Amino acid sequence: MSQNYNKLVRDKIPDIIMSNGEFPVTKILNDEEYTLMLNQKLEEEVKEYLESGSPEELADILEVIRSIGITKCLTLDDILKIMEDKKAKRGGFDERILLVEVTNKKSR
Repeated sequence: MSQNYNKLVRDKIPDIIMSNGEFPVTKILNDEEYTLMLNQKLEEEVKEYLESGSPEELADILEVIRSIGITKCLTLDDILKIMEDKKAKRGGFDERILLVEVTNKKSR
């Protein structure tokens, strides 16, 4: 019996599968395929985090972001620097501000 996955997996997953007595069928992705699969993996990991709230899922999201960064010649430090620069200019989310509405008239 076989099961189809067609999803990007961590590098050691094929070895783990083989250590369980099963035989993975894998493919090395080209750049275009890899980018597409990383984007799909990011969606998958975000969905899993939203469902579970698990710190492990946050770590998975960060690993996917790190991998996406590499495809754009960015290190995690580069991404964090961009994040800090943007936070300095526009703020973060620490104050929990919800923008409800913008009107043309000044409220009294």
